[in-house]
Amino acid sequence: MTDALIASLTEAVGADHILTGEATAPYLTDWRKLVTGSARAVVRPTDCAQVSAVLRACAAHGSPVVPQGGNTGQVAGAVPGDDGRAVVLSLTRLNRVRAIDLDNDTITVEAGCILQSIQQAAEAAGRLFPLSLGAEGSCMIGGNLGSNAGGTTVLRYGNARELCLGLEVVLADGEVWHGLRGLRKDNSGYDLRDLFIGSEGTLGIITAATMKLFPQPAARCTALAALSSIHNAGRFLTRARARFHASLTGFELMSVTCLRLVSTFYPQHHAPFARLDDPWYVLLEISDAESEECAVARLEAVLVGALEAGEIADVAIAQNMTQARAMWHMRESITLALAADGKCIKHDVSLPVSAVPGFVERTDAALQAAYPGVRNFTFGHLGDGNLHYNVARPADGTDAQLHAMQPRLSELVHDAIVELDGSISAEQGIGRLRTQDLARYKQPVALRMMRAVKQALDPHGLLNPGVLLP
Repeated sequence: MTDALIASLTEAVGADHILTGEATAPYLTDWRKLVTGSARAVVRPTDCAQVSAVLRACAAHGSPVVPQGGNTGQVAGAVPGDDGRAVVLSLTRLNRVRAIDLDNDTITVEAGCILQSIQQAAEAAGRLFPLSLGAEGSCMIGGNLGSNAGGTTVLRYGNARELCLGLEVVLADGEVWHGLRGLRKDNSGYDLRDLFIGSEGTLGIITAATMKLFPQPAARCTALAALSSIHNAGRFLTRARARFHASLTGFELMSVTCLRLVSTFYPQHHAPFARLDDPWYVLLEISDAESEECAVARLEAVLVGALEAGEIADVAIAQNMTQARAMWHMRESITLALAADGKCIKHDVSLPVSAVPGFVERTDAALQAAYPGVRNFTFGHLGDGNLHYNVARPADGTDAQLHAMQPRLSELVHDAIVELDGSISAEQGIGRLRTQDLARYKQPVALRMMRAVKQALDPHGLLNPGVLLP
């Protein structure tokens, strides 16, 4: 890269929106502070045309491009490598809601729109945008789509992929694919949209998306249930699905170790029980299209049945939105509490729901046998089989000792996942941290197909090099 590149980038976005030297530092480290890279420059375009101009300039000078939104990812997929050649493309200024079509129930937004802002725009229009994540106050929809984010409402509404109807994408050479169509049906060839969702910025830069909207539910009811065994969680889920059908919007599993950790670091977010004596807890939410009275009656009937069947040991029902939010704050604070506790080895895995209890019991035991004293902090979206299987150092151990354990420890966990036909990445992606895991566990034929797609769309390997593909 030369000064000619900087001159081209300046022409594309203006001198005020190019950062070099020390000014690039906030864009170079991932949220977990595990990876710090280096960049020739950070550019901050304001629209699709400027993104196109930036990519044309980078292609002409052979410069890698790393797209970045809120940089809230867990696998360092939005920070550059350490060779200093890359241009970080910050999408924060592409933050407009372009259109809301209430008759079609769609919202068209730019990639830099913060997820919570999209939720609020939909609510102001009398609709629901259901994608919900712990980082929704800072993560951006472009990154949500790039990683095919899941979150707490997948059980009812699906991942980001299921919520997206159309995309606007800038390709590696700067050409723009105008695919912003709000169609539920389009059987006119390969689904190009799905190529880019989940591609982590390695095939093209998403600059805008048309997303589905839904009616606002008339009522939402939330409850926290205590369970004496993880095996009861599957039975309780089966009961809830059978009774609530599509009204079941959330079913979150949390170990007691997670809730105790939250209470330690965030005592304002405490469980509504006198004591946390049971090993597992489920936070569930239902939404009802009719009325709050109907929703409460349905919820109470199911919970009474679960108590009588011994599937749950205790339960607290939120009596108002303040209590419901408090329960959700407790769930959403687990990741922050883990960060406050120190380093941990994260595993974002998915399994058939029926395999989850056995996996947790066997893997917990195997880890204790191999690494006595390590602490498990397991939680996740049981309704879709997604577990966040986190392992922290022993109480008297150090982060350095945990780091030394990581390769073999993660191999043990992932081997158990693959043996059960699961996936080593459920919703967080591969990023920079899991490329070797992908090489180990992905079928060779699948890797060849992925590389063929990459070669077709990014033949010079300029888009987010070092991310996703091993």
